[in-house]
Amino acid sequence: MKKVILFSLLIAITANVCAQNTLNIVPRPQVVEMKSGNFLFDKKVSVQFLQSDLNALADYMINQLSDRFGIKISKDKKSSKNIILSVDKKMSTLGNEGYTLQVGAEEVKITANNPRGIFYGIQSFLQTIPYEGKKEIPCLLIQDKPQFAWRGMMLDVSRHFFTVKQVKEFLDILATYKMNVFHWHLTDNQGWRLEIKKYPKLTSVGAWRMEKPGAVFFQKDSTLKEKEKRYGGFYTQKEAREIVAYAKDRNITVIPEIDIPGHSEAALAAYPQFSCRQQPQIVTNAYGSPPGASDNYCPANDSTFTFLENILTEVMDIFPSKYIHIGGDEVDKTEWKNDPKCQALIKEKNLKDEEGLQSYFIHRIAEFLEHHGKTIIGWDETLQGGLAPNAVVQSWRGIKGGITAAQLHHDVIMSPSNPLYFNRYQGDPKTEPLAAKWSINTLQKVFEYNPIPIELNSADGKYILGAEGAIWTEFFKTNDYLQYMLLPRLLALSEITWSGSENKSWQDFLKKMPYQFKLFEKEKWSYDSKDLEYEVKK
Repeated sequence: MKKVILFSLLIAITANVCAQNTLNIVPRPQVVEMKSGNFLFDKKVSVQFLQSDLNALADYMINQLSDRFGIKISKDKKSSKNIILSVDKKMSTLGNEGYTLQVGAEEVKITANNPRGIFYGIQSFLQTIPYEGKKEIPCLLIQDKPQFAWRGMMLDVSRHFFTVKQVKEFLDILATYKMNVFHWHLTDNQGWRLEIKKYPKLTSVGAWRMEKPGAVFFQKDSTLKEKEKRYGGFYTQKEAREIVAYAKDRNITVIPEIDIPGHSEAALAAYPQFSCRQQPQIVTNAYGSPPGASDNYCPANDSTFTFLENILTEVMDIFPSKYIHIGGDEVDKTEWKNDPKCQALIKEKNLKDEEGLQSYFIHRIAEFLEHHGKTIIGWDETLQGGLAPNAVVQSWRGIKGGITAAQLHHDVIMSPSNPLYFNRYQGDPKTEPLAAKWSINTLQKVFEYNPIPIELNSADGKYILGAEGAIWTEFFKTNDYLQYMLLPRLLALSEITWSGSENKSWQDFLKKMPYQFKLFEKEKWSYDSKDLEYEVKK
């Protein structure tokens, strides 16, 4: 699924734009002042860094200039034309991620309060360089900082496994557009993807399932006659640390998700003693759960919590993030209703019902993580039965859960499935490859979304940390398709989380797409511009 270039639409939209000094930077900077003159790359250009901890960023910039534009420049050799990277602690008003970019005819300065801001200034600077003709940049001044602290993207590697190399490429795309959170959905019914040394069967058993070649979730195709095939994979702890370090170099925090108490069939296939039924089962595949499979951990079995605490101890050692995502969504409580031990626990703890039992379960895990300096994130179902103190809510079933949590003064990540689930169709389902059908989440819908609901007053609105897109992989497993579903919608997500809703323009955003598509092509990222065509036809 490589690129389908439909520039006719964009040419019509952007008529006469190429002749103008139009900035193509995504996400849109907060303040831009255009100046007279141009900065021209030539053999005289050198990169200077004024603090030693900017050496790696200087190398990163030089590599990007070489790989993306074929520009070869030197480092740390004073020249008549310099690009200067500098940390200035006096620029505290720009926060930890803001920056200034000054382009003059003989000198470029990227200045920030800390190296994170320098990295984002570099991303903006790279997007000012033309791909065709002279490598000439208009003189300008940019002052920029993000609207939201949380600018995230979730990738599900449970339903389909992606290699370390593919995950790194995913991170490169996020970094280009100033996203700073990678939510890594590592466990689910269809596979356990992280090595846990204390429980090796989680990966020797839980990371593998039997599939028919080409099979996808929720699609039973009787025409598939191929023999079943073992499918799966997992990340060693060394590989996970490698990804964490790679993300850190790009100002991205990796948030691991270990799904509890539901979505746990793969773990329970490996260790069935931690379910209520305690019966052997296999890992779920594209054709659904095996009959009688247990989806949930048993909260009435105290050894369940020992098991999970041992797992989370290893997870915390790998992932330095303040946050651990514990899932908490779509818990089918039927098994708990039918289990005498669970019913006895409800009475013993004076809980109202099974929702109270879920809250008890999550509170125990939250207390354990809090003791180790971590904060839990849970999907909005964690509101059921009462939130754990300090818990962060990720609102996916619309915005109602996020509103409720913010009014309770809990931090919130907005991820309403409509429009921020990127596994859903992005254009006309008649011409798009298979995707989730529940809504058509077009580029424009993503662009027009505001993470702060109008129902919140200004005080409660401050609890909205930002927004996060999500890609569930039930319908695809190739890296090309992953990128196809991510792009160009990620660019709209970056605009709403970095630039905010004030002064945004859909038409101005569209004008940047031809340049961005050239970037995709240069990087060999898969995409399709039909989404834009679908918007205009509507």
